[in-house]
Amino acid sequence: MTTVNARELSRFITDAFIAAGLPRQDAAIVAERMVEADIIGADGHGVFRLPQYIRRLKAGGVNATPQLRVERTGPATARVDGDNGMGHLAMTRAADLAVEMARETGVAWVGTVHSNHAGAASVYVDIAVRAGMIGIYSAVASANHMPPWGGVESLLGTNPLAIGLPLVDEPPVMLDFATTVVSYGTVKGRELRGQAMPEGWMINKATGQPLTDPSRSNEGFLLPIGGYKGAGLSMVLGLLAGVLNGAAIGRDVVDFNADDRTPANTGQFIIALDVRRFMSPEIFATAAKKHLEDLRGAERLPDVDHIRLPGDERARRRIERNKNGIPIPEQLFTKLDALSEELGVSQLERKM
Repeated sequence: MTTVNARELSRFITDAFIAAGLPRQDAAIVAERMVEADIIGADGHGVFRLPQYIRRLKAGGVNATPQLRVERTGPATARVDGDNGMGHLAMTRAADLAVEMARETGVAWVGTVHSNHAGAASVYVDIAVRAGMIGIYSAVASANHMPPWGGVESLLGTNPLAIGLPLVDEPPVMLDFATTVVSYGTVKGRELRGQAMPEGWMINKATGQPLTDPSRSNEGFLLPIGGYKGAGLSMVLGLLAGVLNGAAIGRDVVDFNADDRTPANTGQFIIALDVRRFMSPEIFATAAKKHLEDLRGAERLPDVDHIRLPGDERARRRIERNKNGIPIPEQLFTKLDALSEELGVSQLERKM
């Protein structure tokens, strides 16, 4: 692994998007969300995705200069039309709007339509959390990698769910997971590094046997978390983020890994809940932290060094990567160097 400075990474991503046609302000917003994903350890949603995003922009599958439109459908509900622009732009607007509305109403639900892949779920929940609110986010994934329980035809996505709870002066509780055992980005990351997958991530759709070679991922499908429960959760989240917004789901989902030209019409939603409508943020944080410490201090199994709670690793990686740099596989660096030459922008500098 080679490391890069977060500020330099943001510069490189911003320059790349500007060269691909995005206005500077929009390019900076997308870069901020992508770098944040890398800082917290969601490596499958950071700079790893840049070559793919640029490819779709250049092919016309994504609108480089969208005109986002907001439809207020009620005092606490709204929908953002992303105009087929970068999903990071639509979701940033949706999260900001949800916070703004929740200050007035206590809770707000904002969906998106005609959006695109937006990266790591928790970076949008964090917008609500930093405003002192509880955030909940989900999306229809930008490709189908899982069948309905008992089937072999991939009609469901990795549809993520993220929930964040603010703790005032400490890192938040942050639960962020795919409804499959791992995200598809994690599989592609393994392929990039030449690493096998463990059994239990994917199975071969023809034989039903474990699939451990990530380069053969197109021969299989991802397994859901919790068996049929994970498949059911993916379905319900897809209905909420897709059907409710008038966005794609099931057979209508465009596989953005394989199709660079067709608009994806991705749907997402975010909920913001103002803690102050129940109690002061300080009282909530104090009570929550007491229970969190009980959980961390619980008796452990013999081979467990410590009990890790949702958000702990995220907070640790933020500190580590801001200090020591963001690790990037050399194979990805090779792709990024080629991209910089293609776009005519300065190469990404390694951290010395």
